[in-house]
Amino acid sequence: MALTTSQSSSPRGRFRDVVPGANLGKWKTGPKNGITDVEGVMVQTTTIRDGASINTGLTAIVPRKDWFRQACTAGIFRFNGSGEMTGTHWIEETGLLHSPILLTNSFSVGACYTGIYKYAIQHYGQGESGVDWFLLPVVTETFDGHLNDVSKFAVTPDHVVHSLTEASSDPVPEGNVGGGTGMLCQGFKGGTGTSSRVVPGLDGKSYTIGALVQANYGRMGDFHMCGIPVGRILAAEAEKDAASAARKAEYDAAKDKKDGSIIIILATDAPLHPTQLQRLAKRATVGLARVGGYGHNPSGDIFLAFSTGNSIPVQTDKGQVDRFKPRELDMRFIDDQSINGLIEAAADATEEAIYNALCMAETMTGNQNHTVEALPLQRVAEIMSKFQETESACLGK
Repeated sequence: MALTTSQSSSPRGRFRDVVPGANLGKWKTGPKNGITDVEGVMVQTTTIRDGASINTGLTAIVPRKDWFRQACTAGIFRFNGSGEMTGTHWIEETGLLHSPILLTNSFSVGACYTGIYKYAIQHYGQGESGVDWFLLPVVTETFDGHLNDVSKFAVTPDHVVHSLTEASSDPVPEGNVGGGTGMLCQGFKGGTGTSSRVVPGLDGKSYTIGALVQANYGRMGDFHMCGIPVGRILAAEAEKDAASAARKAEYDAAKDKKDGSIIIILATDAPLHPTQLQRLAKRATVGLARVGGYGHNPSGDIFLAFSTGNSIPVQTDKGQVDRFKPRELDMRFIDDQSINGLIEAAADATEEAIYNALCMAETMTGNQNHTVEALPLQRVAEIMSKFQETESACLGK
């Protein structure tokens, strides 16, 4: 079994390349238009495929290089809880994230959890009597059983060690990669997507928000792009063609059996405290709703936001801290009265990250010979162009 990239199909492109001039909010993107625009954040996608029934992988997000000893502030929002994100009790208890974040398939949470420990033992050692440090790994999942044979447990702890070792600030691959390899979204092939926004502040400062999604939810008829009912149009066209109608029926049957999920990770360099990050994580729901997500009962829609704007010491050596004598730490945070730009940026980056996952994903045939088609980009461009022309005429442009 090899670590591979996704199989080829028609040429793919990110949403802004497919639909130039689309209205995606007022905030500019970062140079990579992805989560690694947030300085210090690193990502690695490990894709595992055998050319037949195994189509899966994992995505590793490293919040900062020294994640083990320098925590980020963090907040969680559960839109719908039919899914898993480990380590969240500790994040809610302390408001701190001091673990990598791994995204994978539902049956690989255990292997990824073990893999983080394996990596930590290799890099941070053990005490005289064994491991003497505290770590609760953060691992989250969506179900890829339609295109991947989950019973093969293809993801191993060694894949995790590889991913954490190779994580970088390079642009993040999208579509059929990493934990998103076998995912379905809004009636089409889904997967991994990312985007970013830059919000100007005072005194020449600016703050970046990056979103990374693992998109595995939704129906074609609910799909919107920039407010345009692209999914309804494509669904009506699919019903006129027997082969397309059969593929749509197969997709809908899979979602009837087990609806999918979406994991959204938001990263920012804006100094935010944990309650503000909970608020930011909630706003990912706005971006999801614009595209067509409802948070159906069997869907796991779990969002995490973290900030690199403060560095909180953890894992301090014995004797450095008296556990019973409170000590002060300095911390900066944004004035809540000035947070609206960051709130908008979180929603906009989430929306575009989902579009990028769909636009970059390719047609895939996988487990039990199931086939899920990629979003037809040429037809999407035609539909969007027609609506844009109508909008321009209404605005007198």
